[in-house]
Amino acid sequence: MTRDEIAAAVNAVIPGARADLERLVRIPSIWADPAHAADTEASAALVAELASALEPASVQILRAPGGAPAVVAQWPAPAGQPTVLLYAHHDVQPTGDLAKWTSPPFEPTERDGRLYGRGAADDKAGVLTHLAVLRAYRGKPPVGVTLFIEGEEESGSPTLPALLQEHHELLAADVIVIADSANPSVEVPALTTSLRGLVDVVVEVSMLENPVHSGAYGGPLGDALTALVHTLASLHDEKGEVAVAGLRRNAGTDAASVDYSEDELRAEAGVLDGVEMLGSGTVSERLWHAPAIAVLGIDAPSVAESSNVLLPRARAAVSLRLAPGEDAVAARDALAEHLRAHVPWGAHVEVRPHSGIAEPFSLDSSGGAYDAARTAFAEAYGNAVVEVGIGGSIPFIAEFARTFPGAAVLVTGVGDPASRWHGIDESLSLPMFATGVRAEAFLLDELRR
Repeated sequence: MTRDEIAAAVNAVIPGARADLERLVRIPSIWADPAHAADTEASAALVAELASALEPASVQILRAPGGAPAVVAQWPAPAGQPTVLLYAHHDVQPTGDLAKWTSPPFEPTERDGRLYGRGAADDKAGVLTHLAVLRAYRGKPPVGVTLFIEGEEESGSPTLPALLQEHHELLAADVIVIADSANPSVEVPALTTSLRGLVDVVVEVSMLENPVHSGAYGGPLGDALTALVHTLASLHDEKGEVAVAGLRRNAGTDAASVDYSEDELRAEAGVLDGVEMLGSGTVSERLWHAPAIAVLGIDAPSVAESSNVLLPRARAAVSLRLAPGEDAVAARDALAEHLRAHVPWGAHVEVRPHSGIAEPFSLDSSGGAYDAARTAFAEAYGNAVVEVGIGGSIPFIAEFARTFPGAAVLVTGVGDPASRWHGIDESLSLPMFATGVRAEAFLLDELRR
């Protein structure tokens, strides 16, 4: 097929892909919520059904013990051609407050060229991107294809390592395309080449054996919540820079390639008027290549339940994002040491890990697969590819790279800044969805060459 023929084939399959995307969005596949376990099974079954219609050599639903259903389908490589693994995930985030959605999250709704619904962008659009490309090639892609649609990414992919090890031969590939990222705009394609890591701790401060009356004892005695607030305030300096000693900060090529303004960030995040930005450096550097700390929650009485007592203990969950190149365990230890050192008034303190570790990661963007991607995506979008980072963490990307060290890993996607991944009114740009399908179809053709 020529590029013009591929583009025409993509255009022909987009309406059906959009319809099937809506079918998939209607399934509330929130694997993190046990109440939606059956929905996640139904979501996997639909993906398997859609893949089966393209007559793969095999299609199966796999899982590791205790894990979510993952769909794997294979189209063997023609002689002399590489095998490409196409990854996306069919599970979605919880909805949050339903009353805040403009339209119901599991009723896909089009407004102004965007499809609204939970999972419309993250990451059921990735699932249908892969399926649409295979449809454009009528189930006969020019290279070998293994379609791998995971079911627990939004829960941190806890059983993915076991799944990759158990089915290592089945999932082995020369190139891995992960459709779970975003572009800086609907017109500009991106390859994600760096990701921040993540560690969490819980810090608990204790000062008294029991609550005591604040009038009878307040003054000479302090309370644990105030001591905890002092401790948490020490995590940043007066400019908002992270104040934990020894954490890495670096400059990446992806941060240099994208002009991301503070005004754009304010608009995307809904920053209130007059609220200042934290730290120094460009927005991209601060988002992708510098540490960031946030207090995620505090255990203490609510205002409605408060009374005139000195609290004996209080605790908080603290999250630390890590720059690429950082050692996650060492960074977590540095955070714990900082918290212990900054608790005032001789209060007792305990710091312990809160959840798992997500190592930061950088991808090598040199080599033939990246050259092919730059050519294919630039042709499809009409603009050159930029390299971007992700301020969040996607632990499974590092897992793929470790498990298949000889494969080139390309992180792509059809989200954009307006997609509001994980947020209220998540949405997908329908024109960019079509462009993204065309770009991936061109990529398989370019890899054939």
